[in-house]
Amino acid sequence: MPGPKTNEREGTRAVLRHSRQSAYKVREVLDLIRGKEVGLAREILRFSERDAAMTVGKLLDSAIANAENNDGLDAEELFISACFADEGTTIKRWRPRARGRATRIRKRTCHVTVIVSRLPEDRLARLRAKRDADLGNRRARRVAGGRGRRRRDEQVPGTAEAPVTAETVDEVTGSQVEGVEETQGGGAEAELATEPTIEPTDETSADETSADEAPAESAAEAAEDEGIVDQQAAAIAASEQAGAATGADEATEKEEGQ
Repeated sequence: MPGPKTNEREGTRAVLRHSRQSAYKVREVLDLIRGKEVGLAREILRFSERDAAMTVGKLLDSAIANAENNDGLDAEELFISACFADEGTTIKRWRPRARGRATRIRKRTCHVTVIVSRLPEDRLARLRAKRDADLGNRRARRVAGGRGRRRRDEQVPGTAEAPVTAETVDEVTGSQVEGVEETQGGGAEAELATEPTIEPTDETSADETSADEAPAESAAEAAEDEGIVDQQAAAIAASEQAGAATGADEATEKEEGQ
């Protein structure tokens, strides 16, 4: 005995009549989602490049809403059990051509039907197992990320912030209140508590000058001990000796001339 016809299958359906597009173009989109789960069918229609995908997507949303509100089914447990497009009425129009002729224009329409049903128990079991596995993997990644973050904080000391508790908040607020009271109630006592300025005296200036001269004298003595001679002083002495020698020569020449 043959199975039930396509239009006689059980399930929740949504029908769109007199859609202003050809049945051929709509069938190409329906072939992509036939037998697919509702979530996967929505993704296929969302990324399809055909104009009929938008119409079929709205019709699929209507069928899912009918299943939820009228039959009390869960949207995540539905699949597209049947979908088809029948030819509707054809609108005739005329286009003028050469020599007074006319050409017929056929504007096609169609009736689109989408039927959604509850998944079989074996497919539901596989779907639930897949969801549980995905949830476990997501939880494992979250836990691994938290452990890695704590490990990085332990490796780099000082990066982890101390937890804020009620005691720490009370301590901070108490210290702030005490500081405010001290600044407000200080008055003249705060001015008296300031350190007095020390004015320089003659004794201190003498000590400072002696302290400044002491390193210079010690440096000169160290240079003499090590045999270091000031080049500028040696040059001045040599120039003075040369001048004295030239003066003596001039004096002797004058005496001989006389």
